[in-house]
Amino acid sequence: MVCERVNHDTIPTVLSISLVCCQSHGSEAQLKALSQDLQQSGMTRASLFDIKETEVDITAIRAQGAGGQNVNKVSSAIHLRFDIPGSSLPEDLKARLLALRDSRITNEGVLVIKAQSHRTQDANKLDAFARLHEIVNSVATPAPVRRATKPTFGSRQRRLEGKSQRAETKALRARVGE
Repeated sequence: MVCERVNHDTIPTVLSISLVCCQSHGSEAQLKALSQDLQQSGMTRASLFDIKETEVDITAIRAQGAGGQNVNKVSSAIHLRFDIPGSSLPEDLKARLLALRDSRITNEGVLVIKAQSHRTQDANKLDAFARLHEIVNSVATPAPVRRATKPTFGSRQRRLEGKSQRAETKALRARVGE
């Protein structure tokens, strides 16, 4: 397997990722076709932070499920492992990533993404990188600070009115002799 850098112009409207690993037989035309497939499936162009090649560990594995004769011979699924504490991301972004309640983040802080929806390894790599950038971008901006507010006078009146109506209803359910 050969890793090569792909110019952003090669993948025009899908991702602004700086690294795409592809097999030596992958051509630019195939990458363009894969990027168009990913764009049609809803992937958008956005990358606020660069993720270095050394921070991502990619492993090819066999895909699950039905697939005919070829599925048992070819490792087309991708496991992408991203070590959040050891990455070069800003500290506040690392903290927000680690605070996510996501089953894909291990106790050690490693984000594991499994991509197997496409037939080729190249498409699954693009999909895995896109999902990694999607997760990182989802926590890129901090959540707005919640300002405590008081209930309005009208909402308090409506609440008390509802309580008194329920009390009357329940009082009517009591025995008459009491």
